[in-house]
Amino acid sequence: MNCLIVDDEPLAQDILEEYIYANDQLSLYKKCSTAFEAFEILHQQQIDLLFLDVKMPGLNGIDFLKSLKNPPAVIFTTAFSEYAASSYDLEAIDYLLKPITKERFDKSLTKLLKLQPLPIIEIRDYTYFKVSGKLLKIDHCDILYAQSVKDYILLHTVAGRHMTHMTMKNLIEVLPDEKFLRIHRSYLVNKNKIRNISKSQLQIGDETIPIGKLYKTNLSLVC
Repeated sequence: MNCLIVDDEPLAQDILEEYIYANDQLSLYKKCSTAFEAFEILHQQQIDLLFLDVKMPGLNGIDFLKSLKNPPAVIFTTAFSEYAASSYDLEAIDYLLKPITKERFDKSLTKLLKLQPLPIIEIRDYTYFKVSGKLLKIDHCDILYAQSVKDYILLHTVAGRHMTHMTMKNLIEVLPDEKFLRIHRSYLVNKNKIRNISKSQLQIGDETIPIGKLYKTNLSLVC
């Protein structure tokens, strides 16, 4: 199960991360400190389980969960017991009070697996990117290639170019590796859009893209 930790306390994040890594049925996608950051991730990545704090800056966990149209399974993690009733009204799997012990964490996971089966992973053919302050849905088949520009990614698509604030590492985690290939430190290309390949460059549409020496072996996957 792909998990997301949403908690503004670094120590609480680290404890949950340790428990998740100790369980072979769970996989941690990311830790984030605000509901706004979590919202963006939920629109980009398949998340099966949220470990959600209640009191956080900007937007609390209760209101955040209410705002989600199709939320994943949720386990609340908080130091405040007075929100327990609200959490069950929202059909949360469990309500863990800090400090959370490993025994209590494991009981919560057992409860989760009894209430619902392991999820079927949805294969998405699109990703939401934050462009000019808004979330823009881009179909994977429309992406020609992506170019790293300092702390930004320039997405070259059939409809035009879009700049988004993220690293190449983050982009690789978001896009399916069966469709996209890194061929240079600064370039990730759509395999289906490659027109021809030479020793030092390849062509996508009218664009010529360099092939980095360290990434030449990756091209054996498409040649």
